[in-house]
Amino acid sequence: MFYVGTVSDGNWEYCLMNLKALKHEGHWPTLLAAFLYFDFSFMVWTMLGPLAPEINESMKAHLGTGMDANQIATLLALPILSGALLRIVLGFFVDRIGAKKTALIAQSIVITALFYTWFKAETITYHELLVVALALGLAGASFAVALPQAGQWYPPHLQGVVLGLAGAGNIGVVIDFLFAPKIAELWGWPAVFLIGGLLSLVVFIAYTLMAKDAPPEVYQPRPKKVRDYLELLKDRDTWWFSAFYAVSFGGFVGFASYMKVYLMNTYPDEMAAFGTAWINEENVKVVAGYFGALCIFAGAVLRPVGGAIADRMGGVRSLYIFFGAVLALAVFNAAFVHDFYLAIAVLFLTMANLGMANGAVFQLVPQRFGKDMGIMTGIVGAAGGLGGTALVKTLGWSQATFGDYAAGFFIFAGVVAVAIIGISLVKTRWRTTWGVHAGGKI
Repeated sequence: MFYVGTVSDGNWEYCLMNLKALKHEGHWPTLLAAFLYFDFSFMVWTMLGPLAPEINESMKAHLGTGMDANQIATLLALPILSGALLRIVLGFFVDRIGAKKTALIAQSIVITALFYTWFKAETITYHELLVVALALGLAGASFAVALPQAGQWYPPHLQGVVLGLAGAGNIGVVIDFLFAPKIAELWGWPAVFLIGGLLSLVVFIAYTLMAKDAPPEVYQPRPKKVRDYLELLKDRDTWWFSAFYAVSFGGFVGFASYMKVYLMNTYPDEMAAFGTAWINEENVKVVAGYFGALCIFAGAVLRPVGGAIADRMGGVRSLYIFFGAVLALAVFNAAFVHDFYLAIAVLFLTMANLGMANGAVFQLVPQRFGKDMGIMTGIVGAAGGLGGTALVKTLGWSQATFGDYAAGFFIFAGVVAVAIIGISLVKTRWRTTWGVHAGGKI
């Protein structure tokens, strides 16, 4: 379906040349529409993360009972889980009814969930919130629609830059943490869902007018069958890539979703003092959102940098570096970090390395499964979401059981260590088999 090209020599001039070539190839309105759809979808997908404390306080005030640590973790993990599984479902429909119809159906359900939450805000129950969280998973599944739709319009030698532009929608997570807490402070948390619904409606209209499925002379769909997925699941490399992405993207989206809750539970006094002294803001929830946005920004923008590094030195070697850094940072955070500023620095570096690891994994996947990238994007993407779900639940369990997050970070460090061992087990086979003909550094 589409091939994720790599810049094997890491030459940025080549990237700029490809950007210029976009003017004469493909369909730029569809590329722009795919970016907007993906960006706002990611913003909506993680919306519950920066609003969980406000929602919990509202439930206590209006319903007389709030959520405990495990319930909050479940609420934040559910969109990640449903988004992971729905990526495979939406990818299936893209090949059958087209990317545009699939996207419009998914967006309609998400917009309905946003307006429903705004309308029911004061009386919404925990179980209703769980249903909303499931619906928001469709926003996270946009990955399996927006990227193929953009890629269908462009030739193989432009796939890398095209999918990089369309995939830049990860920045939507940062937008959440920057603006959602402040909007909630000014007008209440339901206003965030109202504004999110209105903006999503604008994007829906723009997408309807701008996006087009590629015509037959440009792209011929090859609908996948269930047995195609099963065949790939028999390949052990599918499971290795899924495991590595479950650690890298799972770590990124898991920490991103739980970042505000973690900061507020661990460093409320320090954030209040910082906010009062430096940004004239006493609301700890807003300050936590700003620091969360800073850390998440590192992982979001450095993903293509990780891919470029992997192009230059090889995906295996770069994953050793990125995962090794994450392992050391996770252990250091769990065992030694008690200072707020040091914690922010460690979280920033952790997210940066996880983001670059995401790029490194997808430097390798297309070299091994170039002809099956449509299916592999869904399978590996789903694994990433499952990893994020497990991380959020682990952090929630750690807080509920021990009153802090040290155990959660130690467990995550152990998982990263297992991934590093896994890389050691496969690197020689990869380099001497499919890596010989891959066309890029392994």
